[in-house]
Amino acid sequence: MKKITALLTLLLFVLETSAQQQFRIWQGEESSRFSISNYQFMTFSENGAKITIGSNSTDASATFNVAEIDSIVMIHQVKVAYDNSKDTAIVTIPETLEKYVTAEVKGAHVIITNTNEMNEVECELTGEASDGSFTYIGSYKSSIRLAGVNLTSNQGAAIDIKCGKRIALILEDGTENTLVDYVDGAQKACLYCKGHLEVEGGGTLNVTGNLSHAIKTKEYLQLKKSTGTINIVKSNSDGIHVGQYYRQDGGTVNITSTTYNDGIQTEIATLDDDVTPDPDKEFNGQVFINGGSINIEIARDEDQKAIKCDSLVTITGGTLTFTVSSNGSRGIQTEGSMIVGVEGSTTATPIITITATGGLCTKNVHKTDPHRCMGIKVEGDLTVYSGVMKVIATGSKGRSIKVTGNYNKYGGTVYASPSIKAANL
Repeated sequence: MKKITALLTLLLFVLETSAQQQFRIWQGEESSRFSISNYQFMTFSENGAKITIGSNSTDASATFNVAEIDSIVMIHQVKVAYDNSKDTAIVTIPETLEKYVTAEVKGAHVIITNTNEMNEVECELTGEASDGSFTYIGSYKSSIRLAGVNLTSNQGAAIDIKCGKRIALILEDGTENTLVDYVDGAQKACLYCKGHLEVEGGGTLNVTGNLSHAIKTKEYLQLKKSTGTINIVKSNSDGIHVGQYYRQDGGTVNITSTTYNDGIQTEIATLDDDVTPDPDKEFNGQVFINGGSINIEIARDEDQKAIKCDSLVTITGGTLTFTVSSNGSRGIQTEGSMIVGVEGSTTATPIITITATGGLCTKNVHKTDPHRCMGIKVEGDLTVYSGVMKVIATGSKGRSIKVTGNYNKYGGTVYASPSIKAANL
């Protein structure tokens, strides 16, 4: 009853506060978003177990089980509209945020500084700029909504998020968003986040990293179930570089052959000595793939990896399709162990298809021990519970799967050619 009363009080406050344009209802890691101007009616079921948010339309409403609602969050939104024809951007800050949020605009380069540490702020980016960028500075969790924005920077990163907290990157449903960075800048990536980035929304994001990485996060990167499509059009280093762990629950990631280094790389976050792993970073250096799809083509330079991981790789779902054709390249390479499928599961997921066609690496650094082109290389153990794996290596002295530790198969289907090499085989 206390929860119902609290929800009722909060919702009435939200709906009656004209300054609040939108709100989100959270259920676990997923949320539903509502515009107050369109959803103005609220009803509880007779026993209070359900709540219905009604709209001005007679056929549009949403019903929730009260017990499953974790929180209701009001959205304070800053709008940034780029205008390429005038080489500028218009920033709109609502009155509720004027005390905390400031904007610096130079041409189409926008810097938003937020000192509010009580309520989440969302910045919505729209429009186009052939010489523009967006920088966000803050110390509290925030959201960046890409709602049809096209940014090409001639100074540095297209988007630079200088906030060490959780940042929700929302790809507006039905929109296409494009980011291109400066080839001669000093940025860490075309899209950089100092904290941890959680991607959601069904839109499309195209990223070109002319200088270095296309996307880089200092802490974890998560793609939620609702995520649309992320296209790494080009990267002069890693396509996606993550400083803590990578988790994909949904969405499609496409990384083209114009990526110069690894497709997706996770590294172990360290302390200031750059050697000791940071004990406060959970799942440090790991990769989790629970759903969605990843398509990576590795062909630009020798010794590249589609996925490179400093720790454990766990793949419980999704579809992975990798083609690695450069010499010494690898489909998946991990310094730790690798788990495929779910223990006790009989389902045919995940589905992993890797084709390795490259030969021996010719780089001078590998002359004494030339790197082979491999589908999968695991320094620890490889354990397969379920799913389908097809790994084929056709290049000179290529190898399908090499496991330094043991290969343990409890279920699923594995086809490897040439045959798997492991300590226990």
